[in-house]
Amino acid sequence: MLRDEGVAIERITALTAALVLPWTLKFLWAPLVDAWRGPRWGFRHWAASAQVGMGLCLLPLVFISPSAGFGIWFFLLLAHAVCAATQDVAIDALAISAVPPAERGGLNAAMQVGMLTGRSLFGGGAIILASQDGWPVVFGALVTAVWLSLLVLLTRIKEPPLVERATRHFGPTLRQVLARRSTWLGIGFALLAGAGFEAAGALAGPMLIDLKVPATTTGWFFSLPVVAAMAIGGIVGGPWSDRGKRVRRVRVALIALSLTVAGLALAVSWGASGSVAMGCLVLVYLGIGWFTASSYALFMDLTDVRLGATQFSTFMAATNACEAWAVWVGGRGVANFGYGPALLGMAALGLLGLIFLRSSALPDAALKR
Repeated sequence: MLRDEGVAIERITALTAALVLPWTLKFLWAPLVDAWRGPRWGFRHWAASAQVGMGLCLLPLVFISPSAGFGIWFFLLLAHAVCAATQDVAIDALAISAVPPAERGGLNAAMQVGMLTGRSLFGGGAIILASQDGWPVVFGALVTAVWLSLLVLLTRIKEPPLVERATRHFGPTLRQVLARRSTWLGIGFALLAGAGFEAAGALAGPMLIDLKVPATTTGWFFSLPVVAAMAIGGIVGGPWSDRGKRVRRVRVALIALSLTVAGLALAVSWGASGSVAMGCLVLVYLGIGWFTASSYALFMDLTDVRLGATQFSTFMAATNACEAWAVWVGGRGVANFGYGPALLGMAALGLLGLIFLRSSALPDAALKR
């Protein structure tokens, strides 16, 4: 949209890079969500306030041209990203406090399906809507969706009980959490386990283009089959992880996912066509949905409910860091060795995450069902 409006490429890339920062750095202010919580102000209030801010940041964009007011766009979209990342922190903390451990896999599956549906509607769907009615209508629809969902938050979701007043005990509780081996094992797992699928996801598009798959086919593939595969994987894998010892099931999910990435690597190395590569990628994305729903439930199990926002956001920051280094290393690997060897190597690196799933150092919530 920005390019169609005549905005320079360097300004567009500067904006998109800036909008990633709040999601990467949200763990820095997540402690505020934990510390400033009491009987009259809870996670629901944090989330609701953030959603009001999200809508207020988007609303002026209906009336401002991006080419004439790019500076305003930059500021408002960055502010929107901060609000959205804060809302994400609050919702995750609320879920950790309110949902029993035996239901967290199913919860993460539902959250994943919701996220994928939203991306589909306001990603490709937004382009279709804009082509017919213009971008102001798209922003109006976004604001409407953000604010209408407040009705669900405020009328259907109850604030979980306050374990203790976090403002009084935040420092000592944080020191306790940092002293636990399970915290550092979780961070180590988050930093390594996703290496294979993060690299595969980032390289899939360029790989299909290099395999002579038409751009229109590639776009259709990522908008429908990929989304459906991840959703099905999450719907199956999340509840499946609830029905046994979480650590064991996450181990199985990681091994299975790594095997699908390795299968894709071998197929490409043996000269697979674009259609075969897409078939292999469907299996990879099924595995991604399966692994993500079960591993995020594990991160919730590892999180102390008194520091739900702080600790879980730290685990998520580690997964973002995994994406960053895995994509960079995978890209260098493709440049030097080709897609097959690079993906095979990244799948092997991801399996190193199994080292951190040591049952003896993990809390009961991750081990018992």
